[in-house]
Amino acid sequence: MEPILSASGESIGTKGAVKPVIIKDATSATFVKDVLESSQEQPVLVQFHAAWSEPCKEITPVLEKLVREFKGSVALIRVDIDQNRAIATQLSIQAVPTLYAFFKGQPIDAFQGALPEPQLRQFVQQLVKMADNGQSGIDEMIEQAFAALEKGDTDQAMRLFGGASHVEPENPAILGGLAQGYLAMGHKKEAIALLESVPEKDMGHAAIAKARATIELMALAKNTGDVKTLKAKSDAAPDDHQARFDLALAYIVAGQNDEAAEQLLEIIKVDNGWNDNAARDQLFKMFEAAGLSDPFTLRWRRRLSSMLFS
Repeated sequence: MEPILSASGESIGTKGAVKPVIIKDATSATFVKDVLESSQEQPVLVQFHAAWSEPCKEITPVLEKLVREFKGSVALIRVDIDQNRAIATQLSIQAVPTLYAFFKGQPIDAFQGALPEPQLRQFVQQLVKMADNGQSGIDEMIEQAFAALEKGDTDQAMRLFGGASHVEPENPAILGGLAQGYLAMGHKKEAIALLESVPEKDMGHAAIAKARATIELMALAKNTGDVKTLKAKSDAAPDDHQARFDLALAYIVAGQNDEAAEQLLEIIKVDNGWNDNAARDQLFKMFEAAGLSDPFTLRWRRRLSSMLFS
């Protein structure tokens, strides 16, 4: 794409720069060339705006400033939704300003609303870094998504996983992350459908295994009694492994994982192979659902190892 002139007619390309700074208005007729084709070479920010929108007027100079600062590493393409309704409809633009990030012909990220400059800068930096660093940029995007998921910021996690999936649609870490995100939002059916599409060779990936284990643990709620009743039954018959196992499942459903692990460990201590290793298998399933580096997993793995090899 050739260097573009600003609205005032003043060149915004820097003499001697490796890449021209591109800030341009596009239409439905030029969208494929200006966005999809151009994003094969560099990341493209597409700002959907309207002349009547005050937030658009606020965000536009900030975006232009950032694009200039990155010296051609990212292009800014502006699309007026009132004059280009076909593109706005196709991308389900429901409000302005909306910003889409395209790379390699695919939309990889998006947000709606007039974000403050620091968040806009982070948005652009992440896009440029991913494009510059190739695979390492995608890996960092995935790491940030899992970190967001861990903090409970599911919306941010799903936005990052969704963007990364456009670049690497078969990456098991991304698929597992998306499934975990769906589960965190309570969308169990979507998570199951996604996991069913995962190739058999990727089923052992940690992110996939964690999502699958979480679904299996969630299924326990259908067949488990309440903690109080099961605890009374187990206390009355401490040698009844099944009663203790049922109590452990009730603790899991109640979110009391440490209490559940304690009960399972007690079964393993007394009868390691009870019921075809049911207690140990259930404990390992909890480790997968929590994550192999989670403090819960590390703590109870140490206790299990200490008990088995003492």
